[in-house]
Amino acid sequence: MSFLWTTIKVKNLKESVEFYRDIVGLEVQRQFEAGPETEIAFLAAADGQTAVELIDDQNQNEIELGADISLGFEVDSLVEKMKFVEEKNIAIQSGPISPNPNIEFFFVLDPNGLRIQFVENK
Repeated sequence: MSFLWTTIKVKNLKESVEFYRDIVGLEVQRQFEAGPETEIAFLAAADGQTAVELIDDQNQNEIELGADISLGFEVDSLVEKMKFVEEKNIAIQSGPISPNPNIEFFFVLDPNGLRIQFVENK
């Protein structure tokens, strides 16, 4: 068994794809219409890896995200990633946090308010 994807309902697919592609660093694996008012995009670090599925359903007015849910992405340099997101005018929500000497991370919000964690394993 393998973990394939995490689904996120989004308010604006274009804005969300740009965030996960340009800020997080994922690649669009596929994008398609799934009905007259629904569009879906899958993004992943590489083909065959766990993906983020973004669904934009124009019939759904409210997007509800769990307050305690976040997606974590490993980065080579936390300092460089923090500089990068700040240059893109994305606010750091919390961090950097280092609960032990082997890991450090910080959080930002995606365009839908979902917490995104960037992690450096040391």
